[in-house]
Amino acid sequence: MTTETVAPERDFTALPLRRRASWVVLLGSLAALGAFTIDLYLPAFPELETELGASTSAVQLTLTGTMVGVALGMLLVGPLSDAVGRRRPLLVGLGVHVVASLLCALAPTIEVLTALRVLQGLGTSSAAVIALAVVRDKFDGRGAARLQARLMVIVGVSPLFAPSIGGVLLELFHWRGLFVALALLSGALAVAVAVLLPETVPAHHRRRFALRPALRGYAGLLRDPALIGLVLVAGLSMSAIFGYVAQSSFAFQQQYGLSAAAFGVAFATGGAMLVAGTQVNGSLVHRFSSQGLLVTGLVCGASSGVLLLLAAVTGLGGMLGLLVPLWMTMFCVGLVMPNNPVLALERHATAAGATAALLGASQHGVAAMAAPLGGAMPFPPATSMAVIMSGALLAALLVYALFTRRTLARPPVLHGEEARTAALREAERARAVEAEAELLAAAGTDDPEGAPRSTASGPVPSTCSHP
Repeated sequence: MTTETVAPERDFTALPLRRRASWVVLLGSLAALGAFTIDLYLPAFPELETELGASTSAVQLTLTGTMVGVALGMLLVGPLSDAVGRRRPLLVGLGVHVVASLLCALAPTIEVLTALRVLQGLGTSSAAVIALAVVRDKFDGRGAARLQARLMVIVGVSPLFAPSIGGVLLELFHWRGLFVALALLSGALAVAVAVLLPETVPAHHRRRFALRPALRGYAGLLRDPALIGLVLVAGLSMSAIFGYVAQSSFAFQQQYGLSAAAFGVAFATGGAMLVAGTQVNGSLVHRFSSQGLLVTGLVCGASSGVLLLLAAVTGLGGMLGLLVPLWMTMFCVGLVMPNNPVLALERHATAAGATAALLGASQHGVAAMAAPLGGAMPFPPATSMAVIMSGALLAALLVYALFTRRTLARPPVLHGEEARTAALREAERARAVEAEAELLAAAGTDDPEGAPRSTASGPVPSTCSHP
């Protein structure tokens, strides 16, 4: 069991229940906007293909364009929010999302829709990055991990159930109405941010923004092997989820013959296990370290992923034999996802925006590459799903072992003014040590007996090396 001291004003668990709930709802809604933007219109693909006269691949390209826009936008918004604060980039991004969503509803061709989806992705990127950064700005320790776990519930459920919500809306409205619904959602979030979300980055903690220094800032972050590992683990963990989302309908409906309604139930059970994992994690962070829970999730997830692959290849136990290791794998991913950003943001707290951007860009970028892999594999759908999920988690475990396991024990990394202040303090300390050494050396020279002086800790060295 670990203990820590957190200032009361930065302890999420010390807040009244109503304030805790408001933080979860606001930040969780912001974090989930990207998933709804990406997935809400998936049930409308056949209508898009028919009405706009587009090929299947052209329709799917609108999905890829959105994820590319989200990933690129995250890389820009992160350092920008470190420089000017969180509120302004967030409100601008939500405004861009509103305009892009309304224009998507009016798109005359699939090419125009694809371009607008990239813009829509750029707009929604600010919500995901800043939601994560605000957690680190406001809260510390186990309370921050607990809030992060609650957010991961929403983030984890959103891509799993957004298509179902989109299907309901599609029964009521034309496919263009789905984009109007997204505009209304981002507009409501913009109003909530303007009214409820305070600025969480004090002026003296901000850093001047310029593109070249921002790129150098990312390069500086990626010099930390621990962060490299955490960023890759985040992307690979999300890839496991997207492998499930992309392939499960083919596996359960085509291979196992489930009806659409039965598939909906089976699909929802996977989402429920992911949520259960994040909830259990939220309860365990008070007793165990985030790193320990991350390792447990990776080891158990990789192991259950191998069992899932064996079940898919052999067909042992039928569909139930596939579902049981699938549920175990999704539960373990729920243990991994909340702890990964907590560890990354703790190491780079003074560059929380850029760090959150790297995490988000990795999740969307790696998952965008993993999602269409199943269709290219020469395997039955269930086997393709198992290959993607088990392969992603085994790779995540290997990355953790190579990059993160030992380096995560190093002290947190400072950036900006905090790094300069720490460097000045270290230089002053080194100069003081040198001055003391010179005084002691001079005193030893003046000793009539010529005997060397020593301190309580041992002989005085003749030189002092700078750390």
